[in-house]
Amino acid sequence: MKLVIAVVQDKDSNRLSNALIQEGFRATKLASTGGFLRAGNTTFMIGTEDDRVPDVLKVIRANCKVREQLVTPVSPMGGTTDSYIPFPVEVQVGGAAVFVVPVERFEHF
Repeated sequence: MKLVIAVVQDKDSNRLSNALIQEGFRATKLASTGGFLRAGNTTFMIGTEDDRVPDVLKVIRANCKVREQLVTPVSPMGGTTDSYIPFPVEVQVGGAAVFVVPVERFEHF
């Protein structure tokens, strides 16, 4: 048994959730926040048999896309902000960060 942990952008969350249900996967959704952009994310925890991991990854890959987005950097912590001029920067957002970890034991009550 494996635990698939997928951190996805909020924009992809509903589409991924629906696709997982359609393919017969059960998932727990957790609200999370990214550290770099401080933007909302959703973390999915999906328990599945070892042989179904490629199927889960296929669903995630098909529903979580990388996109370009203009963001204004957050002002520096500490120090003066007199010389700080925030210029928008184009960064890649979206996609999914996926971790697959072994599950030693699973209980359902």
